[in-house]
Amino acid sequence: MNNNNNKQTIRNFLFNNLPPSIRIVLLMMLVTGIGYPVSLIIIGEIALPYQSEGSQMVWNDKVIGSKLIAQEFTSSKFFHSRPATDSASTVDPHITPESAYQQIANVSKATGIPENALKTLVDLNIERNKVSNLVIFAPKYVNVLEVNLELVKQYPEIYSLLTTELLKKPNIS
Repeated sequence: MNNNNNKQTIRNFLFNNLPPSIRIVLLMMLVTGIGYPVSLIIIGEIALPYQSEGSQMVWNDKVIGSKLIAQEFTSSKFFHSRPATDSASTVDPHITPESAYQQIANVSKATGIPENALKTLVDLNIERNKVSNLVIFAPKYVNVLEVNLELVKQYPEIYSLLTTELLKKPNIS
């Protein structure tokens, strides 16, 4: 009799507690698996539309890259981003001003643009990452895609063949 009583107690326990537990699990799956991610996407698109759309950079009505993701440049006429071994994420679009200065001689040699003009271009494109760091500790950086786009805009005759490639491909090369 005691054995039947234990079985009945277990059945009652399961009958009373299992359905609410399953409902709670399903509700939490909906909230945390669908509701929360969707709400973050909506908030991101409203609060930070430029970043949530991929920080796309447009040139001649064509998306050619992202300001926040590194593009690969292979031509010696362009500045190059850090090699993957020097960038922890491998998608870092920035280089230090010193790295940009080191590339000036090579870009000048490949394009014929005077080194002084290239140095001025780099100087004008030095930024600070004020958002994620305190202003005092903000490191200086140069966005490679922005500098290269400025080169193309200022020297269209030098980059004319490369700009036709630029408009055909999703990334500058």
